[in-house]
Amino acid sequence: ASQIGSTSSDRDGEFVVDLGSVSRGDDLVYLLATAPGGDDTTMTATFAAIIPADATAVVLNERTTIAAGYALAQFTGPDGVEGSAPGLPNAAAMYTNLVDASTGDYGAVLTSAPNGTQTEALPTFTSLTNILSACVVDADACRALVDAASARSDQRSVDTFRAFAQIARDPSAAASALYDLSLTVAGDRPGLMAAPAAWTLALRFDGDGQTLDGPGNFAIDPDGNIWVNNNYEYGADPQDPTCGSDLLLKFAPGGEMVGKYTGGGLSGSGFGIAFDPSGQLWVSNFGFAGEGCTEQPPHNSVSLFSIEGEPLSPPVTGFTAGELAWPQGMDVTAAGDVWNANCQTGTVTVYPGGDPEQAMTLDVGLDQAFGVVDTGQHVVVSGIASSSVAVFNYDGTLVGDAPLAGDEFVLPMGVASDPEGNVWVANSGSTTLPCPTRPISSGPTGSIALIDADGQTVSGPFSGGGITRPWGITTDGNGNVWVANFSDQRVSAFCGTSPDTCPGSLSTGDPISPDAGYAFDGLVRNTGLIVDPSGNLWIANNWEEVPLQTNPGGHQIVAFVGLAAPVEVPPFSG
Repeated sequence: ASQIGSTSSDRDGEFVVDLGSVSRGDDLVYLLATAPGGDDTTMTATFAAIIPADATAVVLNERTTIAAGYALAQFTGPDGVEGSAPGLPNAAAMYTNLVDASTGDYGAVLTSAPNGTQTEALPTFTSLTNILSACVVDADACRALVDAASARSDQRSVDTFRAFAQIARDPSAAASALYDLSLTVAGDRPGLMAAPAAWTLALRFDGDGQTLDGPGNFAIDPDGNIWVNNNYEYGADPQDPTCGSDLLLKFAPGGEMVGKYTGGGLSGSGFGIAFDPSGQLWVSNFGFAGEGCTEQPPHNSVSLFSIEGEPLSPPVTGFTAGELAWPQGMDVTAAGDVWNANCQTGTVTVYPGGDPEQAMTLDVGLDQAFGVVDTGQHVVVSGIASSSVAVFNYDGTLVGDAPLAGDEFVLPMGVASDPEGNVWVANSGSTTLPCPTRPISSGPTGSIALIDADGQTVSGPFSGGGITRPWGITTDGNGNVWVANFSDQRVSAFCGTSPDTCPGSLSTGDPISPDAGYAFDGLVRNTGLIVDPSGNLWIANNWEEVPLQTNPGGHQIVAFVGLAAPVEVPPFSG
């Protein structure tokens, strides 16, 4: 970060600072306010605020400081805030969800449905502001705050703004100590009634409130926009049967829904969604529908859209070549090859170069093929009911003689690759799918397993961290692992293959999240998840906690603010 100006406030706390010719488009401008003459022995509160691109006046207070600390958590270090577009400027959008930049009051997104009184996000935010308020009146509280924030780190925060950024990155480090601090000052709103296991801040987004129904998974474009496939037609009453959705949805980096697209044969899309190198978006059509739907959607196609949302696949049928059968996960290689997992037949359909006319169908003995990931060296596909994972060369041949199987894999679903080409596998432990028949299953608590970049060396299973019924899995910019659970309203995190990026003295496969996971009462049953270029972890509220089968779909996507190391999306070639 580079300083562009400084000033002092008057007796009323008002100030003017000249920003000069600084660009406020790709650059992010923020303010820090400190008491004069402060040092570690006379520690006082440091306030922070982001200056949005269109702002002419801002307020600094406890609320703006918490919002800035969380929104900028992954870009904040000893030297200030460092980062690049689009991740850093996009973080300002999440900041304004938490706080009103011009007044310093609570943000409209934080205080209104589907947040507000419906989840614990607002009382969590209030308790965090109480912690900083305690520091304002007592230097000992400031030192206690910094100590708690640095509990699992060799790097001690130099001020309270950086302390809250550190809490956002490692929210369970000293959760009880922080809660005790929050009780020393009365806030202007009710805070948390008990100590959380982790100080995460999560916000829910429901678009226009009448479209999202069973969001399944995500793809992110180079600008940080979030694209979502949708299982069901929207229905407010879960007792009314609903059929398959024909919509693809686009959300801006701050969570505002900015696009609804249809056509191209969309029919109850489930878990498969991926951009190709040119920026075209592929979506698999599982054919979701609630019980009682009178128009059963087809289950044998994929759809293709331009980056502008224009359908490029046939308008009614989509692409059906390659014996697609209840397709679920998909991924696209750097060469543009589209790989689809067929849940019904256990086969894998490949469109070389994205050309359906060249379709190949691969059958290597998987049962309920589900997750797909390109590692940069291989393509890896999970088989749920076979409790196995196939590792393919790009020409469609297997690496090794057969899919990997053993005690490390128990009903595996999502698969994710880290920057080094290692693959992490989400073992549901108990989940199979109706595609259309469902095998009977029962197993232990869920876990994850690791396949080395060679595609043959397997380790695990790893458990803990609140993991229950893993479904989706992803890695962040540090290669650490994030798991969506299809039960119990929590996200789980694990140390990846670079332990030096993990808090404390953790090793590969150790849980980062606490025993209760990163819990949030605004979650329901979760499937897909992804990390954006700003370090927000997005997760799909796919099914309700009590899912009536006429319309089981959840109605939000959820962002855990500043929780994970940012993942940059390279520019498209098209």
